[in-house]
Amino acid sequence: MTDTSEPGAPTSGAKTPSAPQRAPAPIAWADAAPLALAGRPRRVIPLVVGFEVIAEAISVAGGSSFRHLMEPVTAAAVVFDEGWVLVDGGFDPARIRHRSLRVTSFDYENYAPVVPAGDPLVDQVAAAGLAWSDLAAAAVSHAHFDHTGAGRMLRPDQPLLIQRREWEHALAVTQPRAHFLFLDDLVRSNVQPVLLDGDTRIAEGFDALDTAGHTPGHQSFSIDLEERTIVLACDAADLRVNIEKIIPCGSTAGPDAARQAEASIRRLHELDALPDTEVWPGHDPEWGPWREVIDAQS
Repeated sequence: MTDTSEPGAPTSGAKTPSAPQRAPAPIAWADAAPLALAGRPRRVIPLVVGFEVIAEAISVAGGSSFRHLMEPVTAAAVVFDEGWVLVDGGFDPARIRHRSLRVTSFDYENYAPVVPAGDPLVDQVAAAGLAWSDLAAAAVSHAHFDHTGAGRMLRPDQPLLIQRREWEHALAVTQPRAHFLFLDDLVRSNVQPVLLDGDTRIAEGFDALDTAGHTPGHQSFSIDLEERTIVLACDAADLRVNIEKIIPCGSTAGPDAARQAEASIRRLHELDALPDTEVWPGHDPEWGPWREVIDAQS
């Protein structure tokens, strides 16, 4: 399965992102059609689809605002007996390749997004032997722009799974840029949002976990493989130090965000202590699965 040239799956030559488009109305999870999956998860394929320069204080509460880290922008393919689900999607490369769009999109002080040559998401999915026609859904941990770039890849029958609170937050903010949102990654004619409410069983062996705090509707994901359980913390824990020392993320949003972030990191710490369970941090450049992808591309 190597076809990546299907409708809805542009490569790095994709058109420049446009203004928000008329999009399908969101559907509640209970009302959505069953996902095109069969069996249970058999493997998790780690993907590194970019990098970003981040102050340590953004990733770790109480961390240094002087020290900056080159953190990987990560995603993962959860592969079932039949079909697969993409978790997060990095940046839309068109925003990086187009100079004026790059400047207007990422003109933040002391922030630098990096997308290596080509289209890392498309290239790594192809290298894994996956076809976009077999994609059942894309699940996004939250609506920040370093996670939503896969919207360009979807067909309307390949839903975008997002927490209801996150969707409502993204549409309600009056200054999306100040909240690190590109609404046109999410509000598109080809994207069918499906709204989850808290912990949700997405498929056998695959669960969304409520880990709010970093954003109002942040979600992590638990995948039960035959030999172990993998929990994708996403931005509820950027680094392993968050998980091991129970330190919440340094960047939070929402009226009760600090308490929620604390509860979420405690939950992830407790999951990490379970037998045959490992919690993968979302942006740790030294975490084994991400490091292996980086080294393999070098």
